[in-house]
Amino acid sequence: MKFIVSSNTLFSHLQNISRVVNSKNSLPILECLLFEITDGTLTVTASDSETTIITSLEVNENDENGRFAVSCKTLLDALKEIPEQPLTFEVNLTSYEIVVQYQNGKYNFMGQNADEYPLIPSLSDSAVRLQMDPSVLLGGINKAVFATADDELRPVMNGIYFDITPEDVTFVASDGHKLVRCKTLAARGEERAAFILPKKPANMLKNLLPKEAGVAIIEFDERNAVFTLERYRMVCRLIEGRYPNYNSVIPQNNPHKMTVDRVQLIGALRRVSIFSSQSSSLIKLRMDENQVTVSAQDIDFSTSAEEKHTCQYDGTPMSIGFKSTFLIDILNNIASDEVVVELADPSRAGIIVPAVQEDNEDLLMLLMPMMLND
Repeated sequence: MKFIVSSNTLFSHLQNISRVVNSKNSLPILECLLFEITDGTLTVTASDSETTIITSLEVNENDENGRFAVSCKTLLDALKEIPEQPLTFEVNLTSYEIVVQYQNGKYNFMGQNADEYPLIPSLSDSAVRLQMDPSVLLGGINKAVFATADDELRPVMNGIYFDITPEDVTFVASDGHKLVRCKTLAARGEERAAFILPKKPANMLKNLLPKEAGVAIIEFDERNAVFTLERYRMVCRLIEGRYPNYNSVIPQNNPHKMTVDRVQLIGALRRVSIFSSQSSSLIKLRMDENQVTVSAQDIDFSTSAEEKHTCQYDGTPMSIGFKSTFLIDILNNIASDEVVVELADPSRAGIIVPAVQEDNEDLLMLLMPMMLND
């Protein structure tokens, strides 16, 4: 079997799907990519047994249809060094010997029998289907994925919860300390439905979606989800289980509201948190009239720091403690110039929202407080 393909096109497609391949696999064949040629179209599949990504590209010419598996690392490392030019693949479908010819030379290596490659799971007849703009899906994943947990005891927290209704789609993630709820009105389902997307495929989509146009189609049943994009198709195992009622943990009455410059607050937190206790990273926010004081101290090393910044606040003076790394994470994942911090009292979760919400979006982030000693 012989086919010719552009080196840059092949490399960019392989680079995008190869991220799914694990360095250690239970099945040795999963260290390979599956190549299938059908009537002038090359389909390449990469998998780690739970997440599979498939991409297709046109070949310049081919003489017959066929399929074979090839080591992902070998092929990527070899293509990385080749400038844009046509590559000629010659594959012996009996012995799986592969010769790749390029302008000034050739590569010889062995492939493997494609029949050993695991089959891609198919969805049941009861699968739910919805579609959304790739930028909407990317926005929801981007804002939520940082708040997912790594909790072996509660696997349902280790992914992004898609809560679908006929009015909107809500992306939710929480690790028990911080929570993100990103509701978009730019997508909706035909009925109430939900699924939990694990962190790894969510990060894979984060890499694929920025270059995609058209429409992203999402189909899912109880066990698997299929994301169909313009150039890629991803099939992944879902996290099974019941996601906690996220709305019940969001405090409703928060009379104390502070509006503050987001970048200015991040800078203050980064500088002041250097002097916080390394074990707790505790920083204190003290709100007075139109002023916020960011302070931290490490009693063990007799270090402390504080900064004062202007803000909009006219409530009762109050102090609240947060873990600085979590608060910086949250502020980094909000795009607005200013944020509003809504508080009820120092023992209840703080709510952080953008001062100006993006079109068709309602973004809310929540952070649990830490006990202050004073």
